[in-house]
Amino acid sequence: MTMETANLQLKGMGCAACAASIEGAIQGVRGVRECHVNFAMSQATVKYNPQETNLQTIGQAVTEAGYSAFPLQEMDGVAQDAQKRAQQAEQKELTRKVLWGGIISMLLVVGSLPAMTGLGLPFIPTWMHNAWVQLLLSIPVMVWCGKGFFVGAWKACKGRTADMNTLVALGTGAAYLYSLLATFFPSLFLDRGLQPEVYYEAAVVIISLILLGRLLESRAKGQTSEAIRKLMGLQAKTARVMRNGESVEIPIQEVVVGDIVVVHPGEKIPVDGEVIAGTSQVDESMVTGEPIPVTKKPGDEAIGGTINKTGSFQLRASRVGKDTVLTQIVKLVREAQGSKAPIQQLADRITAWFVPAVMAIAIGTFVIWFNVTGNFTLATITTVSVLIIACPCALGLATPTSIMVGTGKGAENGILIKGADSLELAHKIQAIVLDKTGTITEGKPSVTNYVTVKGTADSNEIKLLSLAAAVEQNSEHPLAAAVVQYARSQGGTGPLPKVQNFAAIPGMGVQGIVGDRLVQIGTQRWMDDLSIDTKSLASMGEDWEAQAKTTAWIAVDKELAGLVGIADALKPSSTEAVKALKRMKLEVVMLTGDNRKTAEAIGREVGITRVIAQVRPDQKAAQIKALQAEGKIVAMVGDGINDAPALAQADVGIAIGTGTDVAIAASDITLISGDLRSIIAAIQLSHATMKNIRQNLFFAYIYNVSGIPIAAGILYPFFGWLLNPVIAGAAMAFSSVSVVTNALRLRKFQPKINV
Repeated sequence: MTMETANLQLKGMGCAACAASIEGAIQGVRGVRECHVNFAMSQATVKYNPQETNLQTIGQAVTEAGYSAFPLQEMDGVAQDAQKRAQQAEQKELTRKVLWGGIISMLLVVGSLPAMTGLGLPFIPTWMHNAWVQLLLSIPVMVWCGKGFFVGAWKACKGRTADMNTLVALGTGAAYLYSLLATFFPSLFLDRGLQPEVYYEAAVVIISLILLGRLLESRAKGQTSEAIRKLMGLQAKTARVMRNGESVEIPIQEVVVGDIVVVHPGEKIPVDGEVIAGTSQVDESMVTGEPIPVTKKPGDEAIGGTINKTGSFQLRASRVGKDTVLTQIVKLVREAQGSKAPIQQLADRITAWFVPAVMAIAIGTFVIWFNVTGNFTLATITTVSVLIIACPCALGLATPTSIMVGTGKGAENGILIKGADSLELAHKIQAIVLDKTGTITEGKPSVTNYVTVKGTADSNEIKLLSLAAAVEQNSEHPLAAAVVQYARSQGGTGPLPKVQNFAAIPGMGVQGIVGDRLVQIGTQRWMDDLSIDTKSLASMGEDWEAQAKTTAWIAVDKELAGLVGIADALKPSSTEAVKALKRMKLEVVMLTGDNRKTAEAIGREVGITRVIAQVRPDQKAAQIKALQAEGKIVAMVGDGINDAPALAQADVGIAIGTGTDVAIAASDITLISGDLRSIIAAIQLSHATMKNIRQNLFFAYIYNVSGIPIAAGILYPFFGWLLNPVIAGAAMAFSSVSVVTNALRLRKFQPKINV
């Protein structure tokens, strides 16, 4: 069964309860397997079976729930521009409403001061606190500015649910209806010994403040997606390609695989490709996080969106459109930002029953105060305050805003995090397992020693190298490439002999028939299993392994013929990274298929004491499982196809971005640059993000836990304090803004390697 994943842009959401309603509506569609709605982004990530449903049906379900949705295009410039224009138009509309509501609010508040203070204020005209004048002034705010709240509440009611719009509509509606009764039928109050007071200013100010909060929240939330916008801004709009022998500038969408693209100094590289002519320095910092320009020469890969600094060069396009590295990065970051962290589950469960619970508390508040005091005004004020102050927005924003900023900040530093669960789990890592080749070392081994059984001066030396290289050229292993390169450097420039019956024995070596001879190249252990005598070169092999060199034994027709010593230089950052990981109290383990002596020698160089060597690829996952059985949360770092099972088995799989696509696909976090110090940055980012989320959740919970009882009048019997509905509206509006603002502090995150 082939599942498809789509991102939907949502409209009409006002709070986290709205997000829960949309999520429930989408999950109720037959064929939908998974759905996550991100309130902070106003987006939904949906995984569905295209044979059972489609995006139109899913969109219809959202519409029936009282909202709207449309597919979000990946790296589509036109769609992104349209989305940006829509957001700007929405913010302009909010700004107009806030300004209009603010002006009328000031007039109404000034006009109500005599009634509020009980003082005669001669500088305020008497007509300003006339109930009929206040009614006329309030109508535009209630009808135009507040329309969205009442429409949203009606849609929620039709959908048999309740959300923030319900609370605001009930609160302001109750205050407004009370005022209308006092205006049109004052005798109802006077006959009962009550003053016919009006609260038009409360309803108007509450709506204006909540709209102001939404405007500030909208602008702040826009900053949480800054990383996505920066990445998308990297894409070039046009490309200069060779057509009929001439350089022609064309839109980026028209570039096809195989085109020869010309890149001049200072230009963005339009697409991914291989440099075929010229050399230059390229700034890859926005993709890899590395500030130092990288030299590009013929044969090197160039990443679309990076900036050419000095020289001109030509490249052959290998990936265009949605297949480029930049597009895949944007897609990965967007999916990560749309995912949910496990810590968010608590907030989701509370949000699900929060609004109904608040409505029950509000009704209880009215009943208690009216029965105890008989004061209808007091009961109404406390009820309205409860409805207004209790909004689940802060709870709904607490986790996703931090996740959005955290994953975006990771992308800026060359750390791609696939999901919020991985970001959360990374700060709990206790043991980190490092593959050797391509992870601790450069992954570019070269032959440093070569000897035949008969001595290096033997006339058959070149012929033996040719046999070995012929077999090794069929292997993807970095050591194989080193043997082939060495053979060619020693004079074997012609075509290598043809090989039949090639076979790769995982963790052991390779073999094949060259001419009529069986050639086998691999580990000493494999030679022993094949009953091939290695005693003649054993001591030399041990010496090389003690020098951190890998030995490849060559046998021809079941007899030992030669020995190759291969060295793979350490990455400059490996030793520093291992030291930093140890300072973070993490257990660092090396896991490799190489022989023990070589592995232990490498381990000593970088400071790793626990070395697990001579492990076949199919055994690596079992070794990770054994570490997990010790009760540890384990991260695995690797770059090869043979690391994929171990990456998948680990609690957190971390792939080196310079490695294979299979390893990257099996991982939870990808380090684009291949620098091991990025591991420290990823863990520190996880710590910072989780700390930020806990702060947000604390603020949100404390706000509601303390705010609702105060609004209900719990302090009134002791101190005579009542929470004015206007103050409640201001507190509710700015609670969400404070949470988003706190999340934005993550944008200042800078990794500290010397922890």
